[in-house]
Amino acid sequence: MSELRDLYQEVILDHNKNPRNFGKLDHANCQHEGFNPLCGDHLFVYLILENDKIKDIRFEGSGCAISKASASLMTTVLKGKTKAEAKEIFERFHTLVTSSLDQPVDNTQLGKLAVFAGVREFPARVKCASLAWHTVQSALENDPNIVTTEENGN
Repeated sequence: MSELRDLYQEVILDHNKNPRNFGKLDHANCQHEGFNPLCGDHLFVYLILENDKIKDIRFEGSGCAISKASASLMTTVLKGKTKAEAKEIFERFHTLVTSSLDQPVDNTQLGKLAVFAGVREFPARVKCASLAWHTVQSALENDPNIVTTEENGN
């Protein structure tokens, strides 16, 4: 667990300092807003969907290191995936961050996302880590409402 904790800190810090796919996506045909009223994390997710596939994805906004790093990693993982694949990855990620500490982490299916297993130790941070994911799911489902962590419960 110590190696995962070290990796967690390294990846979170890197993606927070140098977020990938950050900024508005011109010509996005799908976008959504997410907000965490408890800590003030606020972001927008922009997508270009073509034939049910995420051709491009970007995000912008402000938030804590975990929120920003999660959004950054999410964009790198979801680019090129179909809606169904994105939903599957979301479910795995959500299970990871909301599972109990004694649940083993499956690095083979989660890849770099496994670093967010450390969030389980800090329940208040689960909403920070999952905000971008809930936001992109709502975008893919064409939900017209702004995503707030208080409505999603996580």
